[in-house]
Amino acid sequence: MQPEIIIPVLMGCALLWWIGRGMGWTTRLLVGAIALGLIALVLLVERALR
Repeated sequence: MQPEIIIPVLMGCALLWWIGRGMGWTTRLLVGAIALGLIALVLLVERALR
């Protein structure tokens, strides 16, 4: 994989872990699902504009 893909993914995981320290597992899963949905939406919009 390319570093411009790996580094943001790792930073995003670290940020979710840091923010989610005080959250329960249900809230963590919800936040993770929302984040993945936003990423997919951005990718779809980006590909549609090309």
